[in-house]
Amino acid sequence: MGKAWGFGRYGGPEVQEFFDRPDPVPGRDEVLIRVGVAGVNPLDHLLRSGLVDGLDGGRPFPRVLGMEAAGTVLARGEGVDGLEVGDAVFGFALTGGGTYAETTVLSAPNTARIPEGLSATVAATLPVAGTTAVDVLDQLSLPAGATVLVNGVGGGVGLAVAQLALGRELRVIGTGGTAKREHAESIGVRFVDYTAEDVVGTARALLPDGFDGIVDLAGGTSLRTVAPLARDPRNVIAVGDRSVPDLGGRFVERRVDRENLQRSARLALDGLLTPVITAVHPLSDAPAALATVETGHTSGKVVVKVA
Repeated sequence: MGKAWGFGRYGGPEVQEFFDRPDPVPGRDEVLIRVGVAGVNPLDHLLRSGLVDGLDGGRPFPRVLGMEAAGTVLARGEGVDGLEVGDAVFGFALTGGGTYAETTVLSAPNTARIPEGLSATVAATLPVAGTTAVDVLDQLSLPAGATVLVNGVGGGVGLAVAQLALGRELRVIGTGGTAKREHAESIGVRFVDYTAEDVVGTARALLPDGFDGIVDLAGGTSLRTVAPLARDPRNVIAVGDRSVPDLGGRFVERRVDRENLQRSARLALDGLLTPVITAVHPLSDAPAALATVETGHTSGKVVVKVA
């Protein structure tokens, strides 16, 4: 039996609970891992609230929270290629196993080896933030010297987008609340504080002709406020708000396969992507870790260290 943290029914934080569960048995195209570190993401509380379908693998309650992790392979299911028992790996729990647990199953096609020189803590932050940032910038495909607005730059994905954009020699302007300024400016972002500045007015003063691209991580009214700042509405890419086509923009096209995981890991090794990890919690403190992220005001990435 191993310790896990999850939820017994859909709802708010009140449905969360610690429980013991046997080690999952890896099915076809799955690997059983001993979890070292789990990443914490807004998707976690959305799944708990029942707002996202199709990622529970049909598993009964209680379900384990968490979508990304790094750990060590303990066993392989049928059909697994490229991963061996004993490998240090990182990837996605796309079949409902969760990651806030001592052991879990990851989807093998969505899992990669951790390259030598990369820590498990960093690797655990890459499946969501790292690959999303790669996908967004590939989709925009802007030339060096172009300008991009990262709307909501202070979180894990926003900072990853900004870092990779700067690595592509793009000019990056980012919006966020006051608490996000320090981390954004430390990586070279021209920061616009939406609590103290007129975002549209400041942006138009900086770039009267508009932005070559906009990456939106805020959604809602904020997306609708900044979208007209794009020179071409097709270059407004939203990560969370699926209504973006109504504005002429596009939703991010996600690639969560092994190749993209390996690509994000190489970028991290090369120093082009350095996740800003602002809090490391033990598994016993997982409720506080998720509560921080659930506020929507977290800077950088929060992780849960299990082993």
